[in-house]
Amino acid sequence: MTRATPVIPGPDAPLADRDGAIWLDGDLVPWREARLHVLSHGLHYGGSVFEGERAYDGRVFKLHEHSARLVASAREMGYALPWSADELDAATREVVAAAGLTDGYVRPVAWRGGDTLRLVAPDSRVHVAVAAWPWPRIFADGPRGIRLHTSRWRRPAPDTAPVRAKTAAQYALGSLAGQEAEAAGRDDALLLDHRGRLAEATGANLFLVLDGALHTPPPECVLDGITRRTVIALAQDLGLTVVERHLAPAELERATEVFLTGTAYEVQPVTAVDAREYPLGEVGTALAEAYTRAVRGGDSGDGGVGGPVGGAPAAVPDGPR
Repeated sequence: MTRATPVIPGPDAPLADRDGAIWLDGDLVPWREARLHVLSHGLHYGGSVFEGERAYDGRVFKLHEHSARLVASAREMGYALPWSADELDAATREVVAAAGLTDGYVRPVAWRGGDTLRLVAPDSRVHVAVAAWPWPRIFADGPRGIRLHTSRWRRPAPDTAPVRAKTAAQYALGSLAGQEAEAAGRDDALLLDHRGRLAEATGANLFLVLDGALHTPPPECVLDGITRRTVIALAQDLGLTVVERHLAPAELERATEVFLTGTAYEVQPVTAVDAREYPLGEVGTALAEAYTRAVRGGDSGDGGVGGPVGGAPAAVPDGPR
């Protein structure tokens, strides 16, 4: 196809009403023509899988880890992608280049198509798309903290839901919890797990500073995000003690700092959870600065921070962020 000069819309422009191109099933197609059928299996049964990625200075941070996790998430949901992680890396670079994107967001997504609406559809064709567009941080008005509302919705036990896949089936809970939080006048929701312990926000991992050490829930029913692992490594590089353990809600009372991590959130300070307030602290600030250095420097396209944190991604990921 002939590539026109990309028209960069404002961040609030409707996603469906934009110019540019999206990679769909192996080809760049005009943005408005990248569509799926209304009877697509993934639309009806929540089986789609996706990634959230960020480009910095024209390169996608931890690209291969994201691509490998998309492949593994699909496997967890019972289907194989027709493209390898390396091929998805190449498709992503092509989309970022076609968009003329320097800094922005990348969304790969895969789903079963409209061959059948049988609930069990192992032979249904699998589609894959990759889109990229300019998008600032979710809370883009400076390094202010955000306020969380504890949701009535809870993260399911790992033997009751595909918690290791980044799938639409899992993100329905985050959508419900986020709506509830915004209706309560808060920026985001804090979810507990099935046992009533601290879990995560709607789309970001949770960290507490307790007695100078960094504490975070283990990746059991919460997502072991790529940003989470990156921040843990950065914290250790800064000499901070990092403890992964189950956290009771009561421990919010003695936390001196709270922050969230995620591809879209980056390192996001939290200044309130319900009625409890927190300062913008030194630990979160130092980690936010270290994260900015990491994504802007080094081999940020495929590894960053000296390559994949903790080695190569697991065959099935514990989380998608």
